[in-house]
Amino acid sequence: MTQQFEPLNSRLKICVSREHKFGTDAFLLSDFARVRRRDILCDLGTGCGIVLLLRYRTQEDTPREAWGVDIQPQAIQQLQAAVEENHLEGQIHPVCADLRQLKGKVPFGYFDVVTCNPPYQAAQTGILCEEDAHTIARHELFCTLEDVCQSASKLLRFGGRLCLCQRPQRLFDAMAAMRKFHIEPKRLRMVQQRAASAPWLFLLEGRLGSRPHLEVEAPLLMEAPDGQGFSQEVLRIYHKDRALPIKEKEAAQE
Repeated sequence: MTQQFEPLNSRLKICVSREHKFGTDAFLLSDFARVRRRDILCDLGTGCGIVLLLRYRTQEDTPREAWGVDIQPQAIQQLQAAVEENHLEGQIHPVCADLRQLKGKVPFGYFDVVTCNPPYQAAQTGILCEEDAHTIARHELFCTLEDVCQSASKLLRFGGRLCLCQRPQRLFDAMAAMRKFHIEPKRLRMVQQRAASAPWLFLLEGRLGSRPHLEVEAPLLMEAPDGQGFSQEVLRIYHKDRALPIKEKEAAQE
């Protein structure tokens, strides 16, 4: 295992490895969740902790408390290394556990926001990856969308929010899983490369115990109208004030 620290900005670093790194979807999910300073946050299947750590890029982004859960020991070791490197002990709590078995490990009915970037491939579909870590991250081997929603329903306080991202072909699955565990889909946003492109990702928020009412937001466009680099909204999400160089842009979308 080779791991290294990469800067997220001038004050924050993340520990990455070949097995546990991050991509564009994590940035989009972290921004979509709209975590406030008074919120208590839990990220399920946290990997290297990117969704959590992005909330600590500035003091304004910082939640009151954050927990990161992953079934893979190496992922939690990397998150713990980042917590220590950034002096975030007591603020971020790494937990190595199966999200289906969190009783006694993570407090129930405690969280304002639960986030999850779940495996995109349903069980028994797609081509399995050679790396075990990548297989777990991309295929529903250890958790399904229903598992994520059931776990979130236990972790969230009444009125708390579950935010997740998924491929468009899984939209109905995600909404059905939320409703099965009394999490009402409330906010939906599609992500498109450009205005004329079909969506490649959706961002969905549900509220525990809420009444039915779905707000569909304008699509998030990745490219600028002239096709030269990222859109202004994506630059804001990345905390950039100019177009990313090609190599950095490609790396961000891995």
